[in-house]
Amino acid sequence: MNKTALVTLITAFSLTLCGPILADPSDNKEPSVVYPQVMSKSEIAGDIFKRDDMILETSETGRKTYDVVSLLSQDKKFVSGMYRAEAGRFEITEPYGVDEYMHFLQGGVTLTSSDGSVQVIKAGDSVTIPKEWTGVWDTDGYTKIYVIYSPDAPIE
Repeated sequence: MNKTALVTLITAFSLTLCGPILADPSDNKEPSVVYPQVMSKSEIAGDIFKRDDMILETSETGRKTYDVVSLLSQDKKFVSGMYRAEAGRFEITEPYGVDEYMHFLQGGVTLTSSDGSVQVIKAGDSVTIPKEWTGVWDTDGYTKIYVIYSPDAPIE
C-alpha cells in the first residue's frame, strides 16, 4: 500500500470513529450565550421581589427573608443578588464562612465584632464582611444588594 492510500484509509477510519463527536452541520442549535445580569432601577426599588424566582423563607420565629439571586457562577463560588430581611439578632460564633460585600438600600445593621468593637451600617452604606468574621449581627430590618465569594466550597 502506498503512502497516499494509507493516509486516505487512516483519514476515513478516523472520520468514521470521530464523526459522531464532530458538530453536525444540520444541527440548528445556537451556541450557548452568556449575558451580563442586570438589576434595573425599578428592581432595585423593590420590584425584584415580585419575580417568580424570589425565595421567601420564614424562620421558626416567624422572621421572613426574601432573596433573589441575579447571578450564580458556574462553579457556584460567586453569587450576587438582592436580599430583604425583617428584624433579627444573630450571634455568629463560628467564622462567617464567605467573603460578602453588601450595599444597604434600606434599613441597616449593627455589627459587633467578637472584640466588642461596633460598626453601624445604614442605608447608603456599604460593608464587606470577611469569611473569618465572628460577632453579633443586629437589625431592625434591611434591604441590600450583595456579592458573595466562597473560595473554599460551592454556595448552596
